[in-house]
Amino acid sequence: KTSEHTRKAHSLEEVFEYINYWDTERKNLPVATDGIVLKVNSLKQQKNLGFTAKSPRWAIAYKFQAERALTRLNKVTYQVGRTGAVTPVANLDSVQLSGTIVKRASLHNADIIEGLDLHIGDMVYVEKGGEIIPKITGVDKDARGMLIGEKVKFITHCPECGSKLIRFEGEAAHYCPNETACPPQIKGKIEHFISRKAMNIDGLGPETVDMFYRLGLINDTADLYQLKTDDIKNLERMGEKSAENIVNGIAASKEVPFERVLFALGIRFVGETVAKKIAKSFTDIEELENADIEKLKNIDEIGEKIAQSIITYFSNPANRELVERLKANGLQLHRTEEDLSGYTDKLAGQSIVISGVFTHHSRDEYKEMIEKNGGKNVGSISSKTSFILAGENMGPAKLEKAQKLEVKIMSEDEFLTLIS
Repeated sequence: KTSEHTRKAHSLEEVFEYINYWDTERKNLPVATDGIVLKVNSLKQQKNLGFTAKSPRWAIAYKFQAERALTRLNKVTYQVGRTGAVTPVANLDSVQLSGTIVKRASLHNADIIEGLDLHIGDMVYVEKGGEIIPKITGVDKDARGMLIGEKVKFITHCPECGSKLIRFEGEAAHYCPNETACPPQIKGKIEHFISRKAMNIDGLGPETVDMFYRLGLINDTADLYQLKTDDIKNLERMGEKSAENIVNGIAASKEVPFERVLFALGIRFVGETVAKKIAKSFTDIEELENADIEKLKNIDEIGEKIAQSIITYFSNPANRELVERLKANGLQLHRTEEDLSGYTDKLAGQSIVISGVFTHHSRDEYKEMIEKNGGKNVGSISSKTSFILAGENMGPAKLEKAQKLEVKIMSEDEFLTLIS
C-alpha cells in the first residue's frame, strides 16, 4: 500500500509548501512520523543515480524539528565501545518525550560537555535526534540556584580498566588504548564478529557473549572455535539443543567468504564496502598483512586514513597472532577459485572517471567492471586520469577539463569492446 498523502512536487516552492503543511498536520495522523522522504520521480534517473552502501542516492529524508523537554541532570556516566571510544551519558530525572520515557541521553564527547557548561543538578533541554536517540541540546542557566553541583569534567582514565585515555588529532572522541584487556572492547569485538553482516553466527547474542566471557570460556574471537557442546550445555538458560545450535553455527561460519571475515575483524574504518574492495584487491590475508601504504591507497575509495588504520592493525603482534589462530581454525582468509574467476588485468594501473548517463549498464555496474579488470575508479579528473568513460550529457565542466588536460574520452561501446 502507498500513502494517500503522497504528492508529486514540480518545484522547490511546492516541496516547502508540502513540508510546512505536514509539520502541523502530522499530529492528526493515526501514526507517529518524524519527517518526509523526498524522491526523484524518474525510474531511469533512479537507476542511473544508484545506491551507496547504505542508502539510495535518489532519495533523502527531511526531519521535522524534534520535540523538546526540560529535566534535571543527576550524574554523568561513561560507556566504552568496541573501538575503545568513550561516550559520556547523562543520567536524568524521567521525562516523557516523543511517546517514550527518557532517563538517559548521550553527551557525545568532551567538547559537547565543555560547550554546554554542564553542572550536576542543572535543568537541561533534551531532544530526540531523528526522533530516536535522546540528546542534551541546552541548559536552563536561569534555573541554577545556590545548591548547583560541581562542573562536569570529562574523565582522564578508562572507567573499565583504568588505562589513561588518548585523543587522536582531528577527532572529538577519547579512546581507551587497552584493546586487548579492556572488557567492553573485548566483548564488543566479539559481538561485532558474530553479527549478521559479519560471521552471522546463529544462537549467539550479546548476553551469551557476556556470559561466556565472564566464565572464562572466551577471551577473543578465535576462542569461539574451541567451544564444545559439553562446555556450555549446562550453563544458565542453555540446554543441550541450544548448545548444539551455537556450536553448529560457529562451525558453519567457516564458510563465510573472505570479504565478510575481513569486515568481522573489526579493523578501524574498514566497513562492509571497504572490506569488499580489499577482498577484491588481495589474494589472501598474508598479502594484505604485508601491503605498504601506497598499495592500499591504490584501491578505490581507500585514502590515507583507512590505509594507515590497516597498517596499524597488522603492525600489532596480538592482531597477527589472532589472525593466525582464525586461519588455523579454517576461516576463509583468502579468495576462492570462484572469486578469482572473471578477473583480468586489462585495466591494471589505470585510473578511470565515470561521467554522464548510460544506456547499456548502470554506473555501479561499470564501476564493478573497472575493478574486475584491475582498474581504479576515481571521482575527479586530473593529469593522472587514464581516460573518462563518458555517457550522454557529460557535464560541460568535466568535458572542458578533460580537453584541457588532453585526457581521452571513451564511449560505452568502446569501453565494452576494450574489456571484452
